[in-house]
Amino acid sequence: MEGLSKAKILVEALPYIRQFAGKTVVIKYGGHAMVDPDLKRNFALDVILMKYVGIHPVVVHGGGPQISRIMERMGIRPTFVEGQRVTDDETMSVVEMVLVGTVNKEIVGLVNQHGGRAVGLSGRDGDLIQAERMQIYKYAGDERPPEILDIGRVGRVHRVNPRVLQALEGAGFIPVIAPVGVGPDGQAYNINADLVAGAVAGELSAAKLILLTDVEGVLDPEGRLVPTMTAAEVRRALGDGTATGGMIPKLKACLKALDRGLEKAHIVDGRTEHAILLELFTDRGVGTEIVPGG
Repeated sequence: MEGLSKAKILVEALPYIRQFAGKTVVIKYGGHAMVDPDLKRNFALDVILMKYVGIHPVVVHGGGPQISRIMERMGIRPTFVEGQRVTDDETMSVVEMVLVGTVNKEIVGLVNQHGGRAVGLSGRDGDLIQAERMQIYKYAGDERPPEILDIGRVGRVHRVNPRVLQALEGAGFIPVIAPVGVGPDGQAYNINADLVAGAVAGELSAAKLILLTDVEGVLDPEGRLVPTMTAAEVRRALGDGTATGGMIPKLKACLKALDRGLEKAHIVDGRTEHAILLELFTDRGVGTEIVPGG
């Protein structure tokens, strides 16, 4: 019976709802889940449901493909160094316009349209994300010091001010954060959204960090899903080159949050319908979970 199946699902979810009620879950929203209309709707419903059962979702979103499309339309060629977008003043204006003025507002509107109460923020608001310039070093030979590459206004998180988020959470709102930070000079800095999500999760002492991506999770060298990794195993994967490409900032974000007391981090396939709810409220979960310890 369909009704009985639904009742069993609710019973399975009950201990997890009890476990996470009153706690914060930080979600990095990106990839295909931001593009496919059905997945976008599912995402909005997932975070709204979390809020209704007493969990406090905080959303940090990306927007790299959207930025590149607008730059190309404006005749600006995107350039990347070591996986980071070179961000001069002109590019930074586009980044802020797209992330804060377009993508952020679309997500807020989507959540509110489906019955939630979302508020959009950038790192400039209330000095939420205080940034410092990121430096990238390039190997220049055994006998020479590394070359410092200038990639412009690309930042890393120096500090997160939790008071803005705590005030919104307490008032029943869902914060939606664009990954733009503010430097000590008052200028905006472009920051990787995974790293922002990890820093926010650590500062808020979140119960979970969930990173939505376009792969099943962390894969081993044979391409098989790794269901669980410890922090020590993640460090080894980063150190020996096993982790590559876009997985590197995700794993670094998980480590940063775990070092600050996060209970668990999850790298989840955002192409799966209701991936967030499956990770939170089912016995098996999906993707790769990353836990403290060795």
